[in-house]
Amino acid sequence: MRAVVLSAYGGPEQLAVSQVPEPAAPDADGILIRTAAAAVNPVDLQTRAGKHAEHSALQPPMVLGWDVAGTVTAVGEHVTDFRPGDRVVAMSAQMATGRGTYAEVLALPAAIAAPAPVSVPLTTAAALPLAGLTAQQALDTLDLPEGATLLVTGALGSVGGLALQLARLRGLRAVAHVRHACDAEEARGLGAQDVIVGADLFTAVGVAAADGLVETAGLASAIGAVRDNGRVVSVVPTRRPVAERAITVTVSHVEQDGACLTGLSELVDSGALHLRKHKELGFDGAADAHRLLADGGVRGKLLIVP
Repeated sequence: MRAVVLSAYGGPEQLAVSQVPEPAAPDADGILIRTAAAAVNPVDLQTRAGKHAEHSALQPPMVLGWDVAGTVTAVGEHVTDFRPGDRVVAMSAQMATGRGTYAEVLALPAAIAAPAPVSVPLTTAAALPLAGLTAQQALDTLDLPEGATLLVTGALGSVGGLALQLARLRGLRAVAHVRHACDAEEARGLGAQDVIVGADLFTAVGVAAADGLVETAGLASAIGAVRDNGRVVSVVPTRRPVAERAITVTVSHVEQDGACLTGLSELVDSGALHLRKHKELGFDGAADAHRLLADGGVRGKLLIVP
């Protein structure tokens, strides 16, 4: 089968389409998935550059990718929740599973998969798993009461945009941080009730009393917008805010969770959660997708399709 293989740590030029062995059959508790699309995430760029090499047993040549949407082609003998022909989504935590998603066929544990939303194209559904689970788990960790004020940095990124939408569903007053004034309208469309622009406005009137912060952009100074004794959850462990004024700072590491992903898929089908796609590229465009994401300014997911 075809897969996008990282031949050596380095730049996007190290990615190339290659022939690799196809999984013959799923484990007893697993499923085989024929890929419709895989999403490109910042963790893929970091892995490609070798930033996680010391924490992972995986070494090049290797297949990157955490997000997948596709169709089940076979199930293990213990699997009862899925059958061949089902549309599914899954997040494969590559450093834990050892299985990247930039491939035509994947073998994954059934427990980390979920029914794909039926209201969007299957390729678009690949935008949900990692970003949706990251946003949901960050909000769960923050655990703000209804009516509380939440600041979301990187609000138009994949995680930030879903965090705004999920915050609205929880009855939170969401404040979005964006880079440019022209982004304010889109942030409000995702559920933000207030918008601040630029990294130097975190102490603006009306924002400094935020009860909590979901920090997705690596802007440690955003803690200045949180009230004393407030709460911060960062999804950027390398640049997390430093605790001050009795504020609790926690790092949220995304976890595989098929049940949670099922709930998110249902929210998409109910119309409560909107998935944003920036662009689809073929497997041979994977290097270009990495370059686009690294350049910044991407609104929605970059998806690569076989």
